[in-house]
Amino acid sequence: MRKIIHIDMDAFFASIEQRDHPEYRGKPLAVGYAGPRGVVAAASYEARVFGVHSAMASKIALRKCPELIFVMPRFDVYKSVSGQIMEIFHEYTDLVEPLSMDEAFLDVTENHMNIASATQIAQEIKEKITSRVGLTASAGVSFNKFLAKIASDYNKPNGLFVVRPKDAEQFVEKLQIEKFFGVGKVTAERMHQLGIKTGADLKQWSEEGLVANFGKVGHIYYQNARAIDNRQVEWQRIRKSVSSENTFEHDTDSLEELLPELDKVARDVINYISRKDFKGRTVTLKIKYADFRIITRSKTFPNFISDYETFRNAGKELLELVDLSPKVRLIGMGIKNSEVETVSSEDTQLVINFKEVE
Repeated sequence: MRKIIHIDMDAFFASIEQRDHPEYRGKPLAVGYAGPRGVVAAASYEARVFGVHSAMASKIALRKCPELIFVMPRFDVYKSVSGQIMEIFHEYTDLVEPLSMDEAFLDVTENHMNIASATQIAQEIKEKITSRVGLTASAGVSFNKFLAKIASDYNKPNGLFVVRPKDAEQFVEKLQIEKFFGVGKVTAERMHQLGIKTGADLKQWSEEGLVANFGKVGHIYYQNARAIDNRQVEWQRIRKSVSSENTFEHDTDSLEELLPELDKVARDVINYISRKDFKGRTVTLKIKYADFRIITRSKTFPNFISDYETFRNAGKELLELVDLSPKVRLIGMGIKNSEVETVSSEDTQLVINFKEVE
């Protein structure tokens, strides 16, 4: 049976800021943009007491906590710390699957230290993160990714929770449906309407019934309700697209104002794919209107795109076909339909739009 660990750093960005700035310690802090369209990227535990959380509009966060301290992100620092943490993971296993800068799955069934207990490994990793990096992490241990991910949310911050095989089905039956992988707010509401509020409720449904109501993901729900998850820890993964976007301080319907913003996001994408030798044929333009309605427009080329002019001009061509009268709040560009690209577990990217929140 596999031994899987999920490590989740505690309030990663905010904790780094509090580590590096003693004056922030013990105070409600948010990393992000504090402007009128700002969004909280991370909140300290002191801020969470007031109901502040990531992806919350900054103006709402400030209403909940007027004393909230906002600090702008330092991605170079966060990436450096993330690299230190990944090095610790790799001391134990090469099977490391990062989900972002601050969390990852580890398969320690066979490990470099020849330690039989996954729980012992998780505890050692937590201790090394604290001693070397000055931060805390929470860990979940189980025999599959679904259970390990859920377990890491227990006893946060600085927690360690284990779901053993003999306890797995009972553990899942007691779970609120919102804890299940892939169940967001809208899906949870739909499930509640169908009388599904816990894992036990979900387990009563047939696989056919779940697929009929939720599509292909119904197969996953059926398996997870029985504590089954056959996904492997993927130390290599396929990157299928690269994109960048930006939200404006003020909505606009002016093509003259939008074109310079288009240039910026196009440059971001080209710079990235040039460094990573990413190849794609399909250019996608994303527009979000003032009423939050989103549209996308795409154009596919016969050959791979690698130069800025071709990419930017394709975006301009698509933009000129879009109705701007509702006014635009966000513009984005992406490239996809790539050749298979292998990305190692040490090559992670985090893109956050600090000026946008749904």
